[in-house]
Amino acid sequence: MSSKTPPAPADAALRRAAKPTVVYPASTMPRPDMAVLESARHTMVKIHEVVVPPRNARAFRVSRGQFFRIVSIEGPQVGDLNLWNADDLSERFFSGKTRALHATHVGAGDRLWSTTPYLRPIVIISHDTLSWYGWDSDGAGIHDVIGTRCDPYTNLLLSGTGYDFCCHSNLSRALAAELKVEPCAVEHHIHDVLNVFMCTGFTKDTHQYFMKASPVRPGDFIEFFAEINLLGALSACPGGDCSATHSSDVAACYPLKIEIFEPDRTTLDTWTWPLPSEYHRRHDTPA
Repeated sequence: MSSKTPPAPADAALRRAAKPTVVYPASTMPRPDMAVLESARHTMVKIHEVVVPPRNARAFRVSRGQFFRIVSIEGPQVGDLNLWNADDLSERFFSGKTRALHATHVGAGDRLWSTTPYLRPIVIISHDTLSWYGWDSDGAGIHDVIGTRCDPYTNLLLSGTGYDFCCHSNLSRALAAELKVEPCAVEHHIHDVLNVFMCTGFTKDTHQYFMKASPVRPGDFIEFFAEINLLGALSACPGGDCSATHSSDVAACYPLKIEIFEPDRTTLDTWTWPLPSEYHRRHDTPA
């Protein structure tokens, strides 16, 4: 059987010329009232912080109505973020649907959405000091919802060697420590991440996922507003700034800091808190 590329049909150019259509036009959804959040931001007071060591992860909890930041504190470092409903781990951040509703990379004003059957916003990105970066000449942006997370299984598949400090393993240990169980008992809750501070895109010729040196510097942060009670976990990726490698001890790595803030709650009196999806879940089964 021949493996040669078949000849293009006579109408190939016409087929390729079909106009693209945005699959999920997010403009039909109400936008969050950023003015209300900005008012609340001016009143917030830091109540807690957690430092995430290099090549490790830590869990944290945030109550509905609080803000939290992920902060670069010593050097360029990317982080992998997982978020769950603190009261029900089956509801968690859904990177694929967030990507479909917003874009491959997210920023201030975008929401992170939860898994079905809940499908509701769980946080809003309320501020981002790297919003100036935009899209570069390679087509790369910051804070992607493309990559899954570095993990020991893929590392073993590609390199033939084991490595226990991939983000998947880091997050598993952090969640296990928070819930006081063994990592293997909660590993299935670890999910595709928000790649915080990571600079990524797709190559123009082969359309492969690529990474390049993150522009993050000490003092930069991304800030979120919690719309439900959250349990989170953040891994300081073993790739450091992800300029060349990950899943090894080669890259220079730095800690990250999580800061949690309490605002004046009266500034949120008009806020509408999201409920789980109202879809009936019969899936066309007669009532």
